[in-house]
Amino acid sequence: MRKMQAMTDATARLDPYNEVSDIDRRIFGGFVEHLGRHIYDGIFEPGHPSADAAGFRQDVIDLVKELGVSTIRYPGGNFVSGYKWEDGIGPVEDRPRRLDLAWHSTETNEVGLHEFQEWLDRVGSDLMMAVNLGTRDTAEALDLLEYANSDADTTWTAQRAANGRPDPFAVKMWCLGNEMDGPWQVGHRNADDYGKIAMRTAKAMRMLDPSVELVVCGSSGRGMPTFGSWERTVLEHTFDDVDFISCHSYYQEMGGNAQEFLASGVDMAKFIESVVAIADTVAATKKSDKRIMISFDEWNVWYLHNEEGGQNDKPEERGWPVAPRLLEDQYHALDAVVFGDLMITLLQHADRVRSASLAQLVNVIAPIMTEPGGIAWKQTTFFPFSITSRLANGRAVRVPVDAGTFTSEKLGEVAKVNAVATVDDEGVSLFVVNRSTTDAADLKVDLSPLVSALGRSVTVSESHLLHEDDIYAANTLTDPERVGVRAADASVDGSTLSVSLPAVSWAAIRLS
Repeated sequence: MRKMQAMTDATARLDPYNEVSDIDRRIFGGFVEHLGRHIYDGIFEPGHPSADAAGFRQDVIDLVKELGVSTIRYPGGNFVSGYKWEDGIGPVEDRPRRLDLAWHSTETNEVGLHEFQEWLDRVGSDLMMAVNLGTRDTAEALDLLEYANSDADTTWTAQRAANGRPDPFAVKMWCLGNEMDGPWQVGHRNADDYGKIAMRTAKAMRMLDPSVELVVCGSSGRGMPTFGSWERTVLEHTFDDVDFISCHSYYQEMGGNAQEFLASGVDMAKFIESVVAIADTVAATKKSDKRIMISFDEWNVWYLHNEEGGQNDKPEERGWPVAPRLLEDQYHALDAVVFGDLMITLLQHADRVRSASLAQLVNVIAPIMTEPGGIAWKQTTFFPFSITSRLANGRAVRVPVDAGTFTSEKLGEVAKVNAVATVDDEGVSLFVVNRSTTDAADLKVDLSPLVSALGRSVTVSESHLLHEDDIYAANTLTDPERVGVRAADASVDGSTLSVSLPAVSWAAIRLS
């Protein structure tokens, strides 16, 4: 029996000419790090009933393909700041075992650049490579770039060919280190020192391959004490040589305050808009028309802190294991609704967010979970990502909603209902979230500008609703299909779209 909810009237207007920008498909990227069971016992498990000849789980490949990730950032993450990329090439039996300081684990190097590219070819995603600027420098980044991208006759390219890859990997996007503002990072630097090494590395990489697109490290969170000053200093050094600055942000419910958690999308929007303002200020001081774009290359719901405010998952207490169970968060329906709102926020800023990476994909704070020798299943966050990735094409369109507000302790007045639309040659997709924990919303969307632009009527061709009366319901090993999506209560009458949105719900409507 469903709970009775108060009803809020909500109105919106969908004007196909109220454009944000065209959508860069790299906004639907993912992230794979050598961390916990992400690679070993996750994507790679020789001996699993579904494993192919290379040891990759076919059931995981199928789910990643369904998820629809475009570009995948690799190999980290914190891991990259201590990684020697050379350890992951050549005969597997000759590769060294190394201690990973970031996650206090042992890395076997069974999977490296070649194997990961094989897996990417199977899932249909592009590689986004991170270079180590924590314990290494410009020279090692150049060696990796030459090995990966050069078609010249050199020692590195000959070694690549001997390792089974005569043709270049042709990696387009490169991250200049990872979270170098974080004291936890191996090789942590201040903004001035990092800006200098990033500038030197960027200039050198462009000399070798002018076609690369480079991402410089921004802050690893809006709450960092150096946020703002870090971006300004780093961009003052690197502005002429990079294309993107990164944003990283994770969200979680704290203290059982679901309503505050549901405001997370507003925090993400403020983060994006602040970084854009800083980047454009640097551009103005340099009298430049260039616009630095944002690579939001780590984002997710992550229960990083326990209820007492302490750090969860302390790998140093586990010795130096291979592929330990780390950061295996179980996501519930509430998490998925917040997650869907974060995707709406990214689309609302598609003019400057041209790349984004869901962190991460399998087992580690992931939409896909696996059991060694057993099943793979979808977490609740799988659904808003896979549906949005499939339906959001063409260009993003603003959809202002009037539905009242609630008061956030940290963010002030927050709209109860948030929405964005995308328009392509085949139709229109509307993505909407009801952030209220108490009130259902009866949303009426004025489609008259759309109908006028098309010169014909529109209909609902598909709809999806993610909502559970128990907002803490989750998919688990023993009940992997507890939470899913169902058809939304959505219909078009003339030029009005009506959508019923229960409290704490996310929906996607396709009009054609």
